Amino acid sequence: MTTTELVDALSAARASDRLRAALEVGTGADPRAAEALVARCAVEPDFFVRDMLTWALCRLPVDSVVPRLVTELASGCTQARAQALHTLSKIGDGSAWPAVAEAVHDADDDVARSAWRAAVALVPPGEDAALATDLAAELGRGDRDLQLSLSRALVTLGESILPALDTAATSVDAAVRAHADATRALSADPDSGFALSLEVAKRVAVAGSDEEQTGADR
Repeated sequence: MTTTELVDALSAARASDRLRAALEVGTGADPRAAEALVARCAVEPDFFVRDMLTWALCRLPVDSVVPRLVTELASGCTQARAQALHTLSKIGDGSAWPAVAEAVHDADDDVARSAWRAAVALVPPGEDAALATDLAAELGRGDRDLQLSLSRALVTLGESILPALDTAATSVDAAVRAHADATRALSADPDSGFALSLEVAKRVAVAGSDEEQTGADR
């Protein structure tokens, strides 16, 4: 099949046909398919096809892909932003760093999660501590799974996260303090149970808040 025919097949009715088309586009590595692959990422409903689209994009020349993915980060479509960030993290080109760094506070949880992973993958040398501070501003956000994603991203940065966690541990928000403590535990022991650490930290944080309030009422 020609590149044009393969691009058309990316919109086929059956997921198996779309998956095959993405595989063949990636195998051929024709940069003329870059725009169509990026556009399909924004609307593709099947996880496995999206994964193949990312693989195909990683096979193309960086200069034909990265600028298009960076443009997607300004899209109003959450899937477009999340998938672009995921693909940028796989490509690993540092030119995307400024745009990725701006995405770590995205209002959508899935996009933010992808941004955290991309940010720790692309952070330039010497910027780890600054990124840790930026990511720590998200501590306490979302449910347990989202918080675990953030903690794992932070732990990737190594000891540079400790000052940011120290600051977060003094927050007036009990959820932030608990998340900071659980992240510190995960950093010290990656095999520790995050859910248990978070639950214990929450109890301590809430108890501390209650004691402070009692003291203030006296």
